[in-house]
Amino acid sequence: QLGLVESGGGLVQPGESLRLSCAASGFSLEHYAIGWSRQVPGKEREGVLCISSSGGITNYLDSVKGRFTISRDNAKNTVYLQMNSLKPEDTAVYYCAADDGCHDGMSYWGEGTLVTVSS
Repeated sequence: QLGLVESGGGLVQPGESLRLSCAASGFSLEHYAIGWSRQVPGKEREGVLCISSSGGITNYLDSVKGRFTISRDNAKNTVYLQMNSLKPEDTAVYYCAADDGCHDGMSYWGEGTLVTVSS
């Protein structure tokens, strides 16, 4: 079955870091754009970062600029979201998705991983 699995979420205090992983199952991520988005309960999902198959990066949120970094390891068929200097407002369920480009309506989605930033 084709799919994506997110992992790495958890409970951290403000200022701490987490690295989320997005692992593909049943297909290769090498030729796909991979995007990270997040959703707070009761609010609409918002895009965070996306990396194209060629390595181009799109940042959708000014609030994470300089703190979050997206990267890919094609050999491991995995994309990462490194989150530093976490803030309470970063608390959300984080999802990854794959498609031919960095845009809305991507084809493959994971079930998400919860990140909670609280003191």
